[in-house]
Amino acid sequence: MPVSFAKAALANRYDVIIIGSGLGGLTSANRLAYCGYKVLLLEYHTQLGGLATWFKRKGHIFDVSLHGFPYGMVKTCKKYWNKEIMNSIVQLKNIVFDNPQFHLETTFDRLDFTEKLNKQFKIPESTINAFFSRVAGMNFYDDQSMTTRELFEEFFPGRSDVHRLLMEPISYANGSTLNDPAITYGIVFSNFMNKGVFTFEGGTDKLIGMMTDELEKNGVTICTSAKVDRIVVDNGVVRGVEVQGKLIECGSVVSNSGITNTIYNLAGIDSFSDDFMAKADKIRVNNSSCQVYMGIKKEEKIDDIGDLLFTSTAEEFDSSELCDFTTKSKTFSVYYPKTRPGHDRYTIVASMNSNFEDWNSLSEETYAIEKQNLIDRALIDLDRYLPGAKDKMDWIEAATPKTFNRYTLHTQGTSFGTKFEGLDISRNIFKEVSGLFHVGSVGIIMSGWLGAINYGVIVSNDVDAYMRTIT
Repeated sequence: MPVSFAKAALANRYDVIIIGSGLGGLTSANRLAYCGYKVLLLEYHTQLGGLATWFKRKGHIFDVSLHGFPYGMVKTCKKYWNKEIMNSIVQLKNIVFDNPQFHLETTFDRLDFTEKLNKQFKIPESTINAFFSRVAGMNFYDDQSMTTRELFEEFFPGRSDVHRLLMEPISYANGSTLNDPAITYGIVFSNFMNKGVFTFEGGTDKLIGMMTDELEKNGVTICTSAKVDRIVVDNGVVRGVEVQGKLIECGSVVSNSGITNTIYNLAGIDSFSDDFMAKADKIRVNNSSCQVYMGIKKEEKIDDIGDLLFTSTAEEFDSSELCDFTTKSKTFSVYYPKTRPGHDRYTIVASMNSNFEDWNSLSEETYAIEKQNLIDRALIDLDRYLPGAKDKMDWIEAATPKTFNRYTLHTQGTSFGTKFEGLDISRNIFKEVSGLFHVGSVGIIMSGWLGAINYGVIVSNDVDAYMRTIT
């Protein structure tokens, strides 16, 4: 079992130290330990998972963040974790869109989306197929000059309703906007369009529990309540980390903290060249989120109103409106008893994109008032699908970007890491400081559960190659 840092009996040196236990950090730790390295995982919080986490209130288990990922998670978890984790991945079959421009229910796969675009939106199949072919062929190395807005206008000129259908769920999934590079949209969208949207049956707590068991089976030492004060760098080479005044030496460090936090707070700007810092200074942090957690009374039952409901009363889709302080757009994730077999309760989570600065500047009194307003707006919107929803609940609370910053230490409480320029910095940080690697949400493409795990695999391969050169 993971132990708190204060109670842990640790060695003075490890091959690899992982800072942070988001899905990228967990995967890097697992792969490196599996390859025979002596790995120490240090987590600031009392439980693992980063934003892939949960909490308990009055008999309810609330999953934090919007949990929906592509079918690719099945193959990834089988290959890099285990079959038990893979077998717990299930499809969310009822995805609802409801806004002033259209209402539809979909399984969110290519076949159904093609039918909806053709029959409901009157788009020729030839245009639909050409669009799908274009985004399916996108990769990391494509030209970044075309924006998603330009991509949409090329295939669906003037069709703001189609733009909304295609863009809204991806904006909720990774914070991308119409003005971001088209490849950051296309790669993610084409992954989802493979076979639909999936989630983890049993909840995030079960997933992280299974991952923890696998980590410990492979020999990873796990410490919670372990805030790393700094990464110790000596003459351009990682020496170790400092935690609560204790130096722990290592051959390499993988930081699963945000890339900006890794550079400015953990390693320190003096560890990097002027050219590198000039690029790092241009990194833009992505937006954060607000969430409202609602627990249904034990004696209450609710009808199937959909697994994910993308709802809005805004007349048209607009990326900035999605992050507005009083946005009219939100997603409801509905957790039925089938989502958590053996736990016969219903929970609902309302998710909204949000900006950290809108909440950080509020006084303590105003902050409390606005959190209640956030709850009230969520209840009003939910009532359209679940009349009398408030009367069915025995628990309700809200989280803001400040909440996520507090528990994860993410810069500005970001839910999706950085914009696209963060990817190049993350991938090349080891060229500046030997033995220092970064894994986490960067460049939008690497956001979300699947992106984080896959990036963990990529970085663990980099670390393995480096460690072979020094041992």
